[in-house]
Amino acid sequence: MPLKEFYDQQVNWSPPFEDGLERATVVVPRDYSEPDGPKLTIALARLRATDPGKRRGVLLAVNGGPGGDGGDGLNLIKRLGGRLRTAYDLIGFDPRGYGESTKLYSEVTVPKAPFDSRPPDELFEQLAEDMRLRELGCQKAGGELRQHITTRNTARDMDVIRTVLGEEKISFVGYAYGTYVGAVYGTMFPEHLDRTVLDSCINPQWTWREQFVTQAEAVYRNVVHWANWTADRDGHFHLGRDCDAVIAEIEGVVEQLEEAGQVHLRTLLDGAVGTRATDRAQWDSLGYLIGDLKTALQDGNLDKARTLIVGQGTWRPQDQEGDLRIGVLEAITLETYWPQDLEVYYRDVREHRAKHPYGYGVLRAQPWVGAFRTFESLEPPTKLAQPGYPKGLVVQADGDPMDRYEGGVVLAELLDHPLVVVEDSGDHEVYALAGNEVLDALVDDYLVDGVLPAQARVTVPGHVKRPDIPQD
Repeated sequence: MPLKEFYDQQVNWSPPFEDGLERATVVVPRDYSEPDGPKLTIALARLRATDPGKRRGVLLAVNGGPGGDGGDGLNLIKRLGGRLRTAYDLIGFDPRGYGESTKLYSEVTVPKAPFDSRPPDELFEQLAEDMRLRELGCQKAGGELRQHITTRNTARDMDVIRTVLGEEKISFVGYAYGTYVGAVYGTMFPEHLDRTVLDSCINPQWTWREQFVTQAEAVYRNVVHWANWTADRDGHFHLGRDCDAVIAEIEGVVEQLEEAGQVHLRTLLDGAVGTRATDRAQWDSLGYLIGDLKTALQDGNLDKARTLIVGQGTWRPQDQEGDLRIGVLEAITLETYWPQDLEVYYRDVREHRAKHPYGYGVLRAQPWVGAFRTFESLEPPTKLAQPGYPKGLVVQADGDPMDRYEGGVVLAELLDHPLVVVEDSGDHEVYALAGNEVLDALVDDYLVDGVLPAQARVTVPGHVKRPDIPQD
């Protein structure tokens, strides 16, 4: 058996650290088709079940990215608690390429194109050149390891983890990109999967490029919901009595900022509109922001406008260690097709710049490293399949701004899982992370007691409430 040395290795857990986690490492082959070749180290963390008499197995958890959301895979399990802790040993791990596992590096390249939520056509060539240099940085620092940082290999690593832990089956909770990791594992190793929860799903029918581009539309849906809510309260906000009128007020502010040469402030405003419209609790603050900006700019008070906007955050992929950064995002997202014709990207930027400018979704339509890819995948991505895959649970917020609602619908149908829709919610990654007690109880009933919803689709309310401002 070529992989016997990996499946037979012993795991030596450390004593618990101050945070309660026990730590360990396992060794896996860099290339599963060449087990005698170079090896990688995978870092593990464990929280033992609090009631050994009720323990039913181990549960692995994988967070989003791809790229590990800062390499926080080991600490993710500390956020899972309650009834889950009585039933499972919770296992966190840093998938190959980041965190405390063997890292995939890229050289740091500094983009020359300015940060602009609505980049004009004259910036397109520089945006493309920035990505070309970014891909070269990935190639130079990543070397041969880069081809082996794949979802299929992460699934294989999970099965090594299962085996060395002495478990016939594992249960799994995956968030965002982790939903795809879990679905791939269940397709490749269905006989070794027990209970599974896939939360905030990427769409298995889309390429990574399609996943990126549709974020602009997902954010805009939330803006439309906010604009309709605000229009119903025109007597309070004075921004118009229908959705189009409210959005026209935003664009009026945008136009004044651009006329004043304040592209940076306009970019921050676009970000604020997307962020606050997604968070129902900030719907009133967004209405006030647009009204206050309108007044300040009409009065010619640019300093006041700057004060109102300047606290907004920006978006730029970062994960840096001096001259190096983690290159997992670029490696994983090149698992699927990327157009080589730059005009495809420019066309999409123009479309979303005109139709869906809020948040920073337009930036996802720009050229990505895939347009300049320097390697080809060693194997095709997994075609997800249901036969043999045990029934699990899919969770999706209807207003998820990162992974559009349709992804959860498609994945639930493909795998024949019940779909739990979190209604009127802009949450991304919900179970045990967002504070939604109703959703958490429903998922715990399944993971601990095996109780699945009787219907193919059930709903729970979002836990973030809209501001208590009555309609006119």
